[in-house]
Amino acid sequence: MRTIVKLKEGIHWVGAVDWNVRDFHGYSTPKGTTYNAYLVLDEKITLFDTVKGSLQSDLIHNIYKVIDPSKIDYLVVNHVEPDHSGSIRDLVERARPEKIFCSARGKKALLQHFHHEDWPYEVVETGQEVSLGKRTLQFIETRMVHWPDSMFSYLKEDGVLISSDGFGQHWATSERFNDDVDHAELMFHAKKYFANILLPYAPLISKLIAQVAESGLKVDMIAPDHGVIWRNSPLQIVAAYDEWAKQEPKQKALIIYDTMWRSTEIMAKAISDGLAENQVTFKIMDLSATHRSDVITEILDARAVIVGSSTLNNNMLPRVADMLCYMKGLRPQNKIGAAFGSYGWSGEAVKLITKELEEMKFDVAHPGVRLPYVPTHEGLRECVELGRQMAKRIKGAP
Repeated sequence: MRTIVKLKEGIHWVGAVDWNVRDFHGYSTPKGTTYNAYLVLDEKITLFDTVKGSLQSDLIHNIYKVIDPSKIDYLVVNHVEPDHSGSIRDLVERARPEKIFCSARGKKALLQHFHHEDWPYEVVETGQEVSLGKRTLQFIETRMVHWPDSMFSYLKEDGVLISSDGFGQHWATSERFNDDVDHAELMFHAKKYFANILLPYAPLISKLIAQVAESGLKVDMIAPDHGVIWRNSPLQIVAAYDEWAKQEPKQKALIIYDTMWRSTEIMAKAISDGLAENQVTFKIMDLSATHRSDVITEILDARAVIVGSSTLNNNMLPRVADMLCYMKGLRPQNKIGAAFGSYGWSGEAVKLITKELEEMKFDVAHPGVRLPYVPTHEGLRECVELGRQMAKRIKGAP
């Protein structure tokens, strides 16, 4: 039997590792994820969150390694999304907890998900405290980080912040702590998680970080609901969130495209020549080979986003439309943009992409380049010039 994972004396990880999930509602998870749940042993034995319903047997098995689940007194629901609440019904039937702590919106969501008016809900709000015996549990509402019901739980005497969907990563590992894994890979997964899940709420995250800093909370450990636990220098992930939330871009450009017969691909490479001439860092990302969630991860700190598509049926290619739709929902800020593409008959793609970028409040820095069929060297010079002009804008020239 695997060794019990202990965060601190009396605080245990009892979650589940999902080695096989590869898509998280549009977010690629090639290395799976974890659903973390935490069990605290005190006068009032308390479970923080559950796991996805299909893995509830893992949760129950891990709880049994520590105690009989029927001994659980309190259940804390920090977030009602099914990957964390999917085992609640079974857990409530087994444990018959005295209280289920949740936010006001959490209670509403629990009722709408499980339709149990008779559960022992206890609604809490920011600053409210509950004694577990030797420990004091404090709640911090984190509305829209990333659901209206979300909240953090803080174990004061231990300095453990149970942070729900904040500070997590979609990454399945046998290790449970940040100092047991490769730091560079960890930060990549954390950045991808922020860019694809929390980016629309960046202003709220900045306010939350300031609020926590002003409160003077002593944080020795941050325990999110996905990925590894921040045990060593836990505030490093808070600092990273603070930086990402500001959305201050680097001198970096992305050229994102899809192509039918490689003409738009040839244009993309020519645009990169204009960027390279001006020593601007760039990445070329073919949407047929790169998942939308990996593109968004790169967009997080890019200054320029240059989008290309061939014209198909008087429109852009489907993968480009998908990418723009996904990006629009995440609302990246402080970007300049431009469009390019090849066409055979009518050539609407560039105009349609430009319109989408404008609707996302991008500073469209160029009317775009559209070239018929296979580009000539003269046509490719227009693409190089587009790259040059974008480079100037990236570097701050008007």
